[in-house]
Amino acid sequence: MNAPRSNRVYCFGEALIDFHGTPAGPAPVFTAHAGGAPANVAVAIAKLGGRAAFVGMFGRDMFGDLLLRELAAAGVDTAHARRTAAANTALAFVAHDAHGERSFSFYRPPSADLLFRDADFDADVFAADSVFHAGSCSLTDSPSAEATLSGMRRARAAGALVSFDMNLRPALWRGGDPAPKLWQALALADLVKLSAEELAFLADAAGSERAAIEKLWRSHTRLLVVTDGERAIRWFTPDARGESAAFEVRAIDTTAAGDAFVGGLLHRLVRAGIGASALAAFAADAAQRDAALRFAAACGALAVTRKGSFAAMPTQDEANVFLEQHA
Repeated sequence: MNAPRSNRVYCFGEALIDFHGTPAGPAPVFTAHAGGAPANVAVAIAKLGGRAAFVGMFGRDMFGDLLLRELAAAGVDTAHARRTAAANTALAFVAHDAHGERSFSFYRPPSADLLFRDADFDADVFAADSVFHAGSCSLTDSPSAEATLSGMRRARAAGALVSFDMNLRPALWRGGDPAPKLWQALALADLVKLSAEELAFLADAAGSERAAIEKLWRSHTRLLVVTDGERAIRWFTPDARGESAAFEVRAIDTTAAGDAFVGGLLHRLVRAGIGASALAAFAADAAQRDAALRFAAACGALAVTRKGSFAAMPTQDEANVFLEQHA
């Protein structure tokens, strides 16, 4: 069933420039790529043919210009974005090992994305037939942390489906324990996506993996999805758990793999007309759930075979062909 055209995924948080390094003599050569986890998710959905909007703050600099151009070129609605001259756009320098796994060096804060305030939200971002998606990088500093939590609360109050991809980057937290702030956001999410390492982090804070997962069920979460590279995807609901196979591909760049996965999953939810109230039934329907996870896994697998972030996101046709080839 196709969702009404009014359905849209609003992706809130950071958009930044990823400088990808290539070895070249005594020092690497860095190439600029548009990125940032929530922005990547928005691009992933738009390239799949969905309706996505990016909500966040950009610097009034050449990198802010570049990001807005690239988002618009991908088909992402940027009408809800804001700009500031008080800080520059965030930068991240990315190195890759022989298997495409990445490590980051961030130039943030100060950066423009951290200056988004609750008052900067447009009221029409919060609608019952929409999805509000966020991650943890906007929780690392004020006022963006307060804006993130407020946005999630306002989306919940409007009846939207709230999605949270933890996307933990410990280097951004500058001392202190991120767990309390993370749990505030997790408690507001209907759908939670974690990596295996992030689940281990929460398990360590909660005392065990089981305790961490049970803590999610005491709030609003009705579906937890845990990815682990080429290993099986684990899914959890309050009443069941299971696994879904991932795809084995030759990885070139894993930078946006998780974002491609999330974009694919949210796209399938919106296409099926799944909102917050229907998520539990969707998660209990093996055929729907497994098909959506397989599609999301295909999007993630395709993304790691390409360089960049925005540029790595597959189209619907590419994902369909990949699935046919791996039937």
